[in-house]
Amino acid sequence: MSLKKNIEYQFTESMQTQQLLQEELSELIEFAAQHIAGALLADKKVLSCGNAASVSVAQYFTSMMINHYQRERPSFPAISLVNDVQMLTTIASTQHYDDIYAKQLRVLGQAGDVILIYNAEGSELNLVKLINTAHDKQISVILLVGENETSLAALLNENDVCLSVPSQSVQRILEAHLLITHCLCDLIDSQIFGNQLI
Repeated sequence: MSLKKNIEYQFTESMQTQQLLQEELSELIEFAAQHIAGALLADKKVLSCGNAASVSVAQYFTSMMINHYQRERPSFPAISLVNDVQMLTTIASTQHYDDIYAKQLRVLGQAGDVILIYNAEGSELNLVKLINTAHDKQISVILLVGENETSLAALLNENDVCLSVPSQSVQRILEAHLLITHCLCDLIDSQIFGNQLI
């Protein structure tokens, strides 16, 4: 395959995935955004985390909640569980790697909060423990995964949302998670501060 064909393949596969995403997940994305906005309006907060490359998307979401997306507005209370490297390595070395997120959520999370969990690759026990901890604390989960990830989705309850990207490619899933994140940020702002023409 030529380099040009490689480029064409990347673009084509990405566009096809995003088209399927729009067709299959628009209503769930809207529901997830309503869930987050409702929590923020109730003076709750939104937390986020992820594994591997998904860490960067979780950090990006939190930065847009605290700073802004497309309009200037007051900051939203948001915490990324992936930011403190010392915290993560301390928990991993003195406790266990599987506790790096659950231990933080136990102390930082409160009933009524929402946590976004990004995971573009395989299931990890640290996310299993995190979801169980969220349920123990009555924190809603919004899970962003790819279509191959079913074990984490099976842990969710009726108060949670699973946004499963219709792809098995880690690259396409990451791209889709970023697009979903932009949708969520726009919809949250629109619900709280009113629609804004782009």
